[in-house]
Amino acid sequence: MKQPDPCSPAQQSLQITLCPVEESHIILNLYPFYLYDLSEIWERQPNRHGVFEEEDSYRTLAEQSDVFRIWWQHPGILFPYLIRVGGIPAGFALVATPPYIPTHEPIDYFMHEFFIMRPFRGQGLAAQAARHIFGQFRGSWGLHTNPTEHNQHAIHFWNRLLADYTNNKYSSELIEGSENEQFLSFRFDQRQI
Repeated sequence: MKQPDPCSPAQQSLQITLCPVEESHIILNLYPFYLYDLSEIWERQPNRHGVFEEEDSYRTLAEQSDVFRIWWQHPGILFPYLIRVGGIPAGFALVATPPYIPTHEPIDYFMHEFFIMRPFRGQGLAAQAARHIFGQFRGSWGLHTNPTEHNQHAIHFWNRLLADYTNNKYSSELIEGSENEQFLSFRFDQRQI
């Protein structure tokens, strides 16, 4: 029987911390990889400058990062989490509270972005990280994902995780976003599980 590799990500410790501004560059470094992954799901191409962003005004990743720094300008309202495995950056989660929730739903917390780098996927780390982050805040939660066939893996992930985490006390529905985009919206209330 093959022994587990102690150096593999699954055998190393998972650390989830609120990312201080001094380490914001780590999430900013990971963000373009996140957008690259999403480009396949949303069927988007980079802009004419090679940046995965809808706005053509971003010519460099540095310009894109400047706008993204809002996550460190509102402590106690916006929560940028850095996910590490064995000390190595593995992903991030961005949690927002009103007025930064991109929906009219009356919820307390919104998982704005959630990303695990490809080398760390398929090991249960994403589920552990999401559970940990949900556990940090008591209240009503929401998150959105792309509802198309290109995103079946994420849809299955969130359905399976939330069914287990909430004991099937969650809801999902298809909603209209801006520019006629549709989202699959998930909601649950931490206080009811």
